[in-house]
Amino acid sequence: MKSYSFFNRLLNKVLSLTHRLWTDKAYIRFKFRLRTGYFPDLSNPKSFNEKLQWLKLNDRDVRYVNLVDKIEAKKIVSNIIGEEYIIPTLATYKTFEEIDFSSLPEKFVIKTNHDSGGVFICKNKNTLDLRKLENKIGKSLRHNYFYVGREWPYKMIKPRILVEELIENTDSQDLPDYKFMCFNGKVRCCFICLDRRSKEGLCVNFYDRDWKLMPFSRHYPIKNTPVEKPKSYEKMIELAEKLAQGFRFVRVDFYNINGKIYFGELTLYPGNGWEEFEPLDWDYKLGEWINLNQK
Repeated sequence: MKSYSFFNRLLNKVLSLTHRLWTDKAYIRFKFRLRTGYFPDLSNPKSFNEKLQWLKLNDRDVRYVNLVDKIEAKKIVSNIIGEEYIIPTLATYKTFEEIDFSSLPEKFVIKTNHDSGGVFICKNKNTLDLRKLENKIGKSLRHNYFYVGREWPYKMIKPRILVEELIENTDSQDLPDYKFMCFNGKVRCCFICLDRRSKEGLCVNFYDRDWKLMPFSRHYPIKNTPVEKPKSYEKMIELAEKLAQGFRFVRVDFYNINGKIYFGELTLYPGNGWEEFEPLDWDYKLGEWINLNQK
């Protein structure tokens, strides 16, 4: 993971405090330079990260708004690949005060539809700290995720609360999720997040389509311990490519829990499009896979 100098930390703080004053293009240029170490060429993008910025600024398909809305995306995805891959929704609400906890099961997941990280997992409703939960969800409802990375679809989502069934893995506490990187409708690689809760911290391993470990990292270190290819790997690729049709780039996430596939989310600009590659040439190799002239 990249470490910041004092100057870079100061610049990042200034950007955070004044983010609403910047145009999208100006903010993207300076934030990109701060995160990746180079200014993006937004007129003739070549790297993966540059092309994601170009897509933010130039591909304004209004359909993307519902695709990144966690509530609306379920309906769209269900129509394409089938309801059996969708985590069941228990309820949706506009405000925290509307939530009827008496009607919810002992275990559930509660999140907002428009944010990243605003997720709360309840494993025992009887011990739930409602004040803490209300503070977390309230903060998320007030947060406009658009300003973090100028991912324009988030600016247009009406914030809501989503309550889902808690899907648990009998083998471990972690929920293995596989993130398929789709370039012009085809899966070219995927990655899996490992050791989220370990003392060492999160590791991310990238694999090519044949499940061979790829020789680069993106923001997070690689874990060298072998990871077994999931039995439903080919099925997940098939489903991902169905969902990826019509996109120059999209990341399609699936959970694989106890042998069953569940849709996670669609991500248009992973890591806001400015997570650094090591070595850098892989930023450009993945960039070659995105054809901006084709959907």
